Amino acid sequence: MENFADTVWLQPVMVPHWVRGQQEVGRIINSKKLGTVDVNVCALGGSVGTGPSGVSGSVVEVKNFDELKQLGEKNIKGKIVFFNRPFDATKISTFAAYGGAVDQRGSGPSEAAKYGAIGVIVRSMGSNLEDYPHTGGLRYAPNVAKIPAIAISTRHAELLSQRVKEEKDLQFYFETHCETFPDAPSFNVIGEIKGSEYPDEIIVVSGHLDSWDLAQGAHDDGAGCVQAMDVLWLFKSLGLKPKRTIRAVMYMNEENGLRGGIEYANQATLRKEKHTAAIESDRGGFTPRGFTMSASEEVKNKIRSWKPLLEPYGLTDFGQEGGGADIGPLGPLGVPLIGYLPDSQRYFDYHHTREDTFDKVNKRELELGTGAMAALAYLISTYGLK
Repeated sequence: MENFADTVWLQPVMVPHWVRGQQEVGRIINSKKLGTVDVNVCALGGSVGTGPSGVSGSVVEVKNFDELKQLGEKNIKGKIVFFNRPFDATKISTFAAYGGAVDQRGSGPSEAAKYGAIGVIVRSMGSNLEDYPHTGGLRYAPNVAKIPAIAISTRHAELLSQRVKEEKDLQFYFETHCETFPDAPSFNVIGEIKGSEYPDEIIVVSGHLDSWDLAQGAHDDGAGCVQAMDVLWLFKSLGLKPKRTIRAVMYMNEENGLRGGIEYANQATLRKEKHTAAIESDRGGFTPRGFTMSASEEVKNKIRSWKPLLEPYGLTDFGQEGGGADIGPLGPLGVPLIGYLPDSQRYFDYHHTREDTFDKVNKRELELGTGAMAALAYLISTYGLK
């Protein structure tokens, strides 16, 4: 980035330090029909570990927290809760389907612990039947026992569900070795091209540097980081001098805490920086469809007025709310938040899995996304949002 940015710097931030440890084990251990069956599991990010002795017990399947409450402590205490709510396939946007399922991963372990569960299995947050599990963060509630939690591949979730229905005394065993250590030092990485007329007015283009440890994080969110940096590269290579400052920010710690986004917003406040807009790419490097927006109607209408300029390049969807997790802390400062919106149909094949590798990113789709973000940044830089 030093070759095409006027300035590059590191912004220190302390981040959570969670380590997965050795390979997890998951198995059905007493099926009358199948005997012992190994299944594909992984620890959820932030989970406590079971240690070498593992956890074993009867399995109680639920689809939601209401079912959990109805079963109550007498039916859950001492057992393993299996959250098995799949994505809603009627949702055209897989992000909407993800939003309708992810609470069982994020809050499920603490909800189950309230009724005395000893462990939690969560159906992976994937849109297809797959053999590999999806990890992702959980959030332990305060003053509730922390119990270990794993994700199970969607295909093995189907198998486990069938066995639980047919064998009421089914037993499950899992073993994890994850640990949480004291917070560790890290950095946001920032580079910018100074505006020629309004250098104190900043337009952020961004992605997040951290990824889950099962793979390379190519779509989540290596693609977003590359697109943010390449916006600056496009301006430099085309000889464009933006009127407003274009700042590429690669945030740290989106996945388990948002420390990078929070620290960036804190520093922006301390420095009394003026941000005209913040754009984030965190939906994968797929074909562009448009932009989501969390902003005033005045700002939304201004951006929509540019739709005829962007439609020839496939950018037609400007109607959805949203910005991005990392830029979210800038929202209370009055900054318009904009999310790059690519096609969503393949994203949750890779999200938080071992499959999220560089070979899954199509170069042309990635570059089209860069062009979309650069075009919007140019329009905002040239014409402002007021």
